[in-house]
Amino acid sequence: MRSKLVVVMLIAGCAGVSEAQNEAAGLENSVVKVFSSMRYPDPYKPWTKQAPSEATGSGVVIPGNRILTNAHVVMFASEVQVRANQSGNKLTARVETLARDMDLAILKLEDNEFFKDHPPLPCASTLPEIKDAVMAFGYPVGGDSLSVTKGIVSRIDFSPYGYDPAGTGAAGLRIQVDAAINPGNSGGPAVVGDKMIGLAFSSLGGAQNISYIIPCAEIEPYLKDVADGRYDGKPVMTDRLQTLENAALRTFLKLPKDAQGIVVDEPEKRPGDGGLRKWDVITKIGANAVDDQGMIKLGANSRVGFQYLVQSVAKDGKVPLTVIRDSKPLQIDLPVRAARPGLIPSLDGNYPSYFVYGPIVFTSASTEYVSGFMRNQGLGNMLGIMTSSLIKRMLDAPAFPGESLVVVAAPFFPHRLAQGYSNPMGLVLQKVNGTPVKSLSHLVELLRDQTAEFVTFEFEGIFTETLVFSHKEMLAATEAILTDNGVRSQGSPDTLAIWNQKATR
Repeated sequence: MRSKLVVVMLIAGCAGVSEAQNEAAGLENSVVKVFSSMRYPDPYKPWTKQAPSEATGSGVVIPGNRILTNAHVVMFASEVQVRANQSGNKLTARVETLARDMDLAILKLEDNEFFKDHPPLPCASTLPEIKDAVMAFGYPVGGDSLSVTKGIVSRIDFSPYGYDPAGTGAAGLRIQVDAAINPGNSGGPAVVGDKMIGLAFSSLGGAQNISYIIPCAEIEPYLKDVADGRYDGKPVMTDRLQTLENAALRTFLKLPKDAQGIVVDEPEKRPGDGGLRKWDVITKIGANAVDDQGMIKLGANSRVGFQYLVQSVAKDGKVPLTVIRDSKPLQIDLPVRAARPGLIPSLDGNYPSYFVYGPIVFTSASTEYVSGFMRNQGLGNMLGIMTSSLIKRMLDAPAFPGESLVVVAAPFFPHRLAQGYSNPMGLVLQKVNGTPVKSLSHLVELLRDQTAEFVTFEFEGIFTETLVFSHKEMLAATEAILTDNGVRSQGSPDTLAIWNQKATR
């Protein structure tokens, strides 16, 4: 009798192992290795690109014959390929949509036959619980086969993802796990049970066992957003807020003892009277109470910034808020919109615009351009001393639609026309022949329509000089300068479209 029982138990145990192995095999078939050939832009030579570089990452099959990965895995990729687990073949892919701020991207394959044997991995409908066991799948450095690491969910919070240098306000929920995530894991799924809870995207440098997952709660809104083939961005609140923890502040605002919320310090400018006002206290977003640190409860063990709920409670571009204004409760529908680019935006996967006029190269200021200066202490200090708008207005929104800062991208190309002038690289252009310059496209228009004999360029800063050139000589010299310096085109496609309009006028 005992031997029969042992046999039955062994058979049942083998069946359980087989079931688990089949389940694991199914998960593994949904994970791919991503190969990218990158050509990053050179902000200081905008007419060219940096030397090619190779990178690898991970991806996961999702519904709709698509592969989800991180934006930073395929950013500026000139070629993308994917390879399935235990396969020797690489398949050509293309980037369909990309969201730098949320670090997400979707790949499409040329041949959809691949998806017959590689099913989509379903996304969990709820957030995991703290201490849930999690497995991270991917292709980290150190080997070529699929890697699986185990850990637990350590924390859930709401934070910028670190890929939004322009400070446009985009942030997201993130899951902290202690499973090992290394370079190459990016874009691979993290799994609890048989469901994907999110996508691996970073680890905390200098710390042990702290890695981050983009949860399905952020992935699903992204997939809905890009259903039309375009990424519009998350609705955000960019009002400046402060906590309600100080006793004097509470007394100043004449709040009831039991009132809790977050204080509006500087409201965003919105059209009409539907916005917030200074000293408003936000006590609820939808039906969710906001505490004195601006947090809401997210399950039994987590608190996150209340702004996380903006994307889920927003309806027709408005978020229902309960506020205390002048000591009285008030219901408002706050207009919100997608995070908009700042005055100095990121390139967001695009190459910089530029225009060559004689020996000068002009471009639009970008965060990539400014960060290069800031990494160089000497140049960064120089910009600070000169009170450049590249520093002063780094986090500003455009003062009017279409505003951008125009800078000199590089030192003068060698030519006699620049003789005697100082190197203007990094200077912000203010005026051309006394006319304030609104943007790079506006500059090209001014030069295109120039009729005066001389052109004057005035720059920001107390140590700058006004450059004066003969317009006729600059036009005549440009082609030879381009040839001598191996520059294939006088401008990027957008600026040339404006410049060439002169022929039809």
